[in-house]
Amino acid sequence: MLMYTIRENVIMDRNAGWNGKRVVVIGAARQGTALARYFLRQGAKVVINDRLPLERLVSAQKELAGEPVEWIAGSHPLSMLAGADLLCISGGVPFNLPIVREAQNRGIKISNDSQIFLEVCPCRVIGITGSAGKTTTTTLVGLIAQAAIDELLVELNQPEVSDFHGLSNFDSLSAESKVWVGGNIGSPLISWVEQMRPADIVVMELSSFQLEVMQRSPEIAAVLNITPNHLDRHESMRIYIEIKSRILAYQSSEDAAVLNRDDQESWALRNRVQGRLVSFGSQTPPDSQEGIYFDQDLDAIMIRLPSGEENPDIHVMNRDEIPLRGEHNLHNVLAACAIALAAGFSPNAMAAGVRRLTGIPHRLEFVRSWGGGDWYNDSIATAPERAIAAINSFSEPLILLAGGKDKNLPWDKFASLVSKRVRHLILFGEAAGRISAVMHKYEGDSDLVITFCSSLKEAVQTAADKVSNGDVILLSPGGTSFDEFQDFEDRGEAYKKWVMELP
Repeated sequence: MLMYTIRENVIMDRNAGWNGKRVVVIGAARQGTALARYFLRQGAKVVINDRLPLERLVSAQKELAGEPVEWIAGSHPLSMLAGADLLCISGGVPFNLPIVREAQNRGIKISNDSQIFLEVCPCRVIGITGSAGKTTTTTLVGLIAQAAIDELLVELNQPEVSDFHGLSNFDSLSAESKVWVGGNIGSPLISWVEQMRPADIVVMELSSFQLEVMQRSPEIAAVLNITPNHLDRHESMRIYIEIKSRILAYQSSEDAAVLNRDDQESWALRNRVQGRLVSFGSQTPPDSQEGIYFDQDLDAIMIRLPSGEENPDIHVMNRDEIPLRGEHNLHNVLAACAIALAAGFSPNAMAAGVRRLTGIPHRLEFVRSWGGGDWYNDSIATAPERAIAAINSFSEPLILLAGGKDKNLPWDKFASLVSKRVRHLILFGEAAGRISAVMHKYEGDSDLVITFCSSLKEAVQTAADKVSNGDVILLSPGGTSFDEFQDFEDRGEAYKKWVMELP
């Protein structure tokens, strides 16, 4: 496999200058254009390459208008590697492209925006990966970090306000610190790296695509869970697990790892932890370990400090204070609090940060009430497991819009639940046929109606025709967006637009 032999060409000198160097960036979406801008600021000669023809890259060209960029579009010619010092691959670009193999054969360094960012970032980084819940957890940690800075401002004038100080990996935190949240969500962090200062905090979501070339680990690295995902690209669960574990591989004894005790594959990585281990789960941590757990009797989130502490259990917040729907979001909050514990943030900051979260774009995002039903956008659900979590977040009658591009993942659990909980399933995109084939196994379990649509826009129009009073109309595709859209955000924005345009 290419992924095992490519590593030798990825390691880069952190202080290497790029002035006059030739850098080829494959992929002209947000990651690619952000990386191109960074290298241009460093004086590099930048080539941007994309499989799409130039006339379909208008937005990317506008983004880099006036910049001395060489555009090569429509294919990936090997000739553009001539004189190249670095090849950078955007997240959606597969590693089995002939040009990537040829770059490897020529000894050209291979990287991506996340690896470059970690090499030049001046401040400490919290990195978060997992098959599900990354975006919500990353957002929560960002809010908690900001709450910790706000708390510090109070402590400067009232030192007695908080008496909890963990084994902080952020001793340089100050009232002037700034929180930066990004990576696989929002703007690529490489766009802002020159503005970052040593006292700042970075909270970084990392996908398996970004971790494929990773040769550097964040100071705090969290693996939320590992379940089947992206097997259309990674070929097997064994390879997928190894890629996810790379977030821990380059940590030192001074760093911290956060793992999920309730997830078999995440917890199995505890033997690879080189520094401090902080865990989270529904039950109390094993003896002598520190972590976060949910106390069923108190209906509350609790901290368990290492054995020997005078007060080993500390209350964080009650469950009814969490402003998010669904059991899966309780686990996201547990994860965020464990990461905050590893960072040395107080229980007050944890609770304050969680309370600040009112919603995340494209994750169970309320769009509007129309036709007697409530319309929700869960475009970020790009795997059947995430669609299952979304369905379980509602008790109302459901009209579900599902489909997109399949990732070679199992749909049986999804189909079983849909047959019991959904009254009308509207399928769209490349995955529609495969989902329907699995649904036929459960035809006898319900009176479920299934409708096929050629596009998401048609699916919205169909849902508008079928909605009744009290319904929830939920876009939770279970597949990726790449058959029709640029990414899940593009799909979610289009869905919201079409819902808002309903007369």
